[in-house]
Amino acid sequence: MRLLKLCLVGSLPLIIAVLSLGQFGHASRPLWLPSNSLESHTELITDEPSQRLHPSLAGDVATQRYRLDASQSKFIAHAIAGGLLWFKGNDHLVAVKEFTGEAQFTPESITPASLEITAKADSMVETSSVFTDQQKQIIDKELREIVLEPSKYPDIIFRSSNVTGKSTGHDQYQLSITGDLTLHGLTRRITLPTEITLSGGDLRARGEFSIDRGDFKVKATSAVHGLVRVRDKVRFTFDIVGHRL
Repeated sequence: MRLLKLCLVGSLPLIIAVLSLGQFGHASRPLWLPSNSLESHTELITDEPSQRLHPSLAGDVATQRYRLDASQSKFIAHAIAGGLLWFKGNDHLVAVKEFTGEAQFTPESITPASLEITAKADSMVETSSVFTDQQKQIIDKELREIVLEPSKYPDIIFRSSNVTGKSTGHDQYQLSITGDLTLHGLTRRITLPTEITLSGGDLRARGEFSIDRGDFKVKATSAVHGLVRVRDKVRFTFDIVGHRL
């Protein structure tokens, strides 16, 4: 009897191991393995780079940043003439030649999205083909000295505060971009209806909007000069290209 007890005691670890395999299967944790060992091992296996990026960093991957390129873009102010004056009532097409900015866009969900543009007021020049080069020089002089006054207000700035929209096709979107426009030292809230097209690493934004120059206290020159005399409503069209960062 004593010998039998000794045999049972000596075989106890082996019996427990066999019972463990029989009850839980080959992949089960042996009863003497510390409980935290299996958990650490499982975390190590599943903690691969692809798992770490999903879903916590999905937004960072999907949101794209673009630097605006003025050399490949068009930003035009269409000022309708207000009377038959020295330039025979021709409309003005004033181009913004120098601007910088950045756009952010998330193709999968539209937002997060944003737009910021800073244009140089003294870079705005007359481009309409109806005017001679001499006439354009006179118009540009009045734009600087009387209308835009870039020495006082050098920058024209737009910063978005809200972007909404929808997809209209493959890599095409219709957006409504609301934000603050600072012009001639005054800031007003405006909305830009915008069509977005993505192609390779580029973003193209096209649209138009209008402002009342009186809201920004922008003159249409004086009665003495009368060379850039336009109506209150000024329409802007834009076709802006951005390159992905």
